[in-house]
Amino acid sequence: MNSVVIAVAITGSVPRKKDNPAVPTRVSEQIESTHEAYQAGATLVHIHVRNDDESSSSDPDKFAAVQEGVRKHCPGMIVQFSTGGRGRDPSARGLSLVHRPDMASLSTGSVNFPTIVYENPAALVTELAGQMRRYGIRPEIEIFDLSHLHGARRLIEAGLMDEAPHVQFVMGVKNAMPADEHLLDILLSETRRILPKATWTAAGIGREQARVMGWALSRGADAVRTGLEDNIRVAKDRLAASNAELVSLAAEMVQKHGRRVATPAEARQILHLSPTS
Repeated sequence: MNSVVIAVAITGSVPRKKDNPAVPTRVSEQIESTHEAYQAGATLVHIHVRNDDESSSSDPDKFAAVQEGVRKHCPGMIVQFSTGGRGRDPSARGLSLVHRPDMASLSTGSVNFPTIVYENPAALVTELAGQMRRYGIRPEIEIFDLSHLHGARRLIEAGLMDEAPHVQFVMGVKNAMPADEHLLDILLSETRRILPKATWTAAGIGREQARVMGWALSRGADAVRTGLEDNIRVAKDRLAASNAELVSLAAEMVQKHGRRVATPAEARQILHLSPTS
């Protein structure tokens, strides 16, 4: 029975407490929420941090504090920092990488979001990839468009990334890639053609979360992603109580597909990470 990494995106840059009071925005809340999710089966945490007014922050000290808490309370859990750009100064998006998380997200191209253009100029992508290489951080390539796979291939050819990145298909963002099962098959086919050694996962946004997770599991994904960053509800009429509740639902789906939730040690092996941080 193949094991599956459960990644939890605890906060993101969009949802606020007015949307769901369970969204953890302060460092202490993020550590506590991650610990609960870890106990429910998550072995990778994707971290954004916030300012006191809940706006997006690039404060490297906050990233470091969350990482310290996670490593203390969640032995072996994979720590992944976001270098995403929504609400953040491009020049500050890589500041936290000096703290050497296990992984960091990396978008290899620009895309339309509901109200903004998520800009990832080639020079910035190259700079962030270079920092990750320098600090020994494994990238997770965020795929919002087919061309972004080829952006990853160019980074490999430039020596900025090895041949086995972790790839995440992001589906269901308004104005970007729809949550369409046929599109996932196209993306997977192209990934296997140009990035044959890559591991992969898929993230469904909002109400698409469970549906995309099911498609990924049925196609042998190495990981699944859940969490309040992507989805604040468990049903149309009920907010999620916590990140842990969403992780528990993901674990149930993993089991229903005949798979097993990966332990921290297994998660590190699957994603080509060292056994310890």
